Amino acid sequence: MPEGKANKSATEAAVEAATEAAGAAGATSGGAADSARPRRRQARGEARIAQLLRAAADVFCTSGYTASSTNAIAREAGVSPGTLYQFFPNKEAIAVELGDRLLDRWRDSYGAAFAQSHTELPLDRMLDATLDPLIAFNCENPAFFVLMHGSEIPGRITEAHDTLHATMLTRVESVLADYLPDMPAPQIHRIAEMVFMVFKAGLDLIMASEGEERAAYIQELKTVMFRYLAPLVGDDASRPATAERIDTP
Repeated sequence: MPEGKANKSATEAAVEAATEAAGAAGATSGGAADSARPRRRQARGEARIAQLLRAAADVFCTSGYTASSTNAIAREAGVSPGTLYQFFPNKEAIAVELGDRLLDRWRDSYGAAFAQSHTELPLDRMLDATLDPLIAFNCENPAFFVLMHGSEIPGRITEAHDTLHATMLTRVESVLADYLPDMPAPQIHRIAEMVFMVFKAGLDLIMASEGEERAAYIQELKTVMFRYLAPLVGDDASRPATAERIDTP
């Protein structure tokens, strides 16, 4: 009897050990699955947010911010309004998120546009190097133009835009100071503000046009900038090709 009991105890112990091992393996596997699920959910969530923001950008460009609605954005994204509300409570939240992401990309663009090395270029080439990335960004991201210039835009976007405006104006002043080292700072500030306003006005015309007409307005903007700055800089030798064509009958 004692031997039988011992054998039974050994068998039970083996079964219990196997059961515990299986349970531990299942727990480990389950834990790995559980840890993977949030990442998968997060990836799916990010993909859905990107989808909704792309749709919002299209709707804002087509209808303007004020006339756009969450239903229109959901329809453009191919999802139900309920799905949209899982990620954004309202249109303003969508606009703020889209605006934040576009502003981050815009900062990269103007960082490249105002590279210090550009101040070593002749005036016409400096204008190309500075204006081209700024114009290209706006043309590639028309929703940025809508959100930065439209009416009834959420205050957070307006505040960020004002801060960006001030930063860019400072960059323009820095570039002009390199070209005009003997000019008083107040005068450089006035010239920088004029240059900035001319750029914004020209961008309005550029964004309202397409194809060859857009290209023509881009060149007109560069010509206006050059003709304004060249007498100040004394860079008459670096005339843009289009300016020569304009002067030629």
